[in-house]
Amino acid sequence: MALTRADEALLSLLRENARASTAEIARKLQLSRTTVQSRIQRLEQMGVIAGYTVRIGDDFGRDRIRALIMVTVLPKQMPAVVEALRGMREVRSLQSVSGIWDLVALAIVPTIGEMDELTDRIGALQGVERTTSSLVLSTKFER
Repeated sequence: MALTRADEALLSLLRENARASTAEIARKLQLSRTTVQSRIQRLEQMGVIAGYTVRIGDDFGRDRIRALIMVTVLPKQMPAVVEALRGMREVRSLQSVSGIWDLVALAIVPTIGEMDELTDRIGALQGVERTTSSLVLSTKFER
């Protein structure tokens, strides 16, 4: 499923602001509104666009504690650990990575005490060998 440059540009604009009007996106891409609408519909049908989400404002998000939690998983335990992490509402995203860690989770909680409790819960999961956490001090940009 090869995407065109116009598709990539459209996706980039939607990542910036998925609530932008079709007319606004069409102006920025120098395409017609109907072309933009049909491209969005095609990308949704192809599964390229899987959904839309909410990004929390900087003022609200600044008061939250965010951490990247690196996890090493014991052999053959990955599916169970992933499912357990999926069930923790504080874990906002989970990536499988190469290197000394197997997974990197982004966790967001209201207080440092809750982050301490969350990292303890993750470390206690069956199949987790070890964890290391880094608090996120600031986000320079997000798309």
